[in-house]
Amino acid sequence: MTKTCELEKTAREIRARLVALSHASGAPHLGSSLSCVDILVAAYWRVLHLDPQAPQDPLRDRLLLSKGHAATSLYCALAYRGFFPVEMLDHFAEPGSCLPEHPSASCAPGVEIASGSLGHGLSLGVGMAIAGRIQQQDYRVFVVMSDGECNEGSVWEAALMAPAQKLENLVAIIDYNKWQATGRSNEVLALAPLRDKWEAFGWSVTEVDGHDLDALSEALGKTPDGSGKPRTILAHTVKGKGVSFMEDDNNWHYRIPTAEEVEMARKELGLT
Repeated sequence: MTKTCELEKTAREIRARLVALSHASGAPHLGSSLSCVDILVAAYWRVLHLDPQAPQDPLRDRLLLSKGHAATSLYCALAYRGFFPVEMLDHFAEPGSCLPEHPSASCAPGVEIASGSLGHGLSLGVGMAIAGRIQQQDYRVFVVMSDGECNEGSVWEAALMAPAQKLENLVAIIDYNKWQATGRSNEVLALAPLRDKWEAFGWSVTEVDGHDLDALSEALGKTPDGSGKPRTILAHTVKGKGVSFMEDDNNWHYRIPTAEEVEMARKELGLT
């Protein structure tokens, strides 16, 4: 198993790259991308059963990034994990690039679905989990969602279907950074108590510090957990995590960093 200190360094490198990519491309959603980095690092480096050299292996675990506005986090995780050359990141969001601002299915190795319009990833995950059962393949499906995405009615339709089908190989990971585009997630709609809602829908729920790589690895790795139910991981995170002047500041949902701020972020992340 990869040492925690090595994963922490990888997470810092990814965060620095995210800030640089936002500056170079002019693409927003930096705060949302920074909040889910540790979830992706724990999943891709320690939990998922997959081979970067065989991204279409039918027996691979699937990770679906439903919060597609954080596409740069997925692209960086895949590149650093070896699915494609890191140099491809330099072409993010360029016309004709295989790394568009919001991902399309199989636009690059390891990208499972198109996302960006919120509320569809969990339904796709339900379908994939059912397909695995029908085909007698024991892969697992992990769906990374935003907390604001839980505003969408389609999320709760899927949340009703999964326990009815006893999809214990399905995990909904909520990047619970407490913000969405226009305000606090628990104020825009009455999301809280979010754990109670998922449990009421028949899911096995675990809450975890979404920036603790060991805790995330342990929580994600317990899939299935023996309950016979689909799982929800409520990952408590901080929007803009890792860069002090971006943390818990919702201006960074849309704001683009300057060249000076890119360097400031690199220094904070210990990458001078």
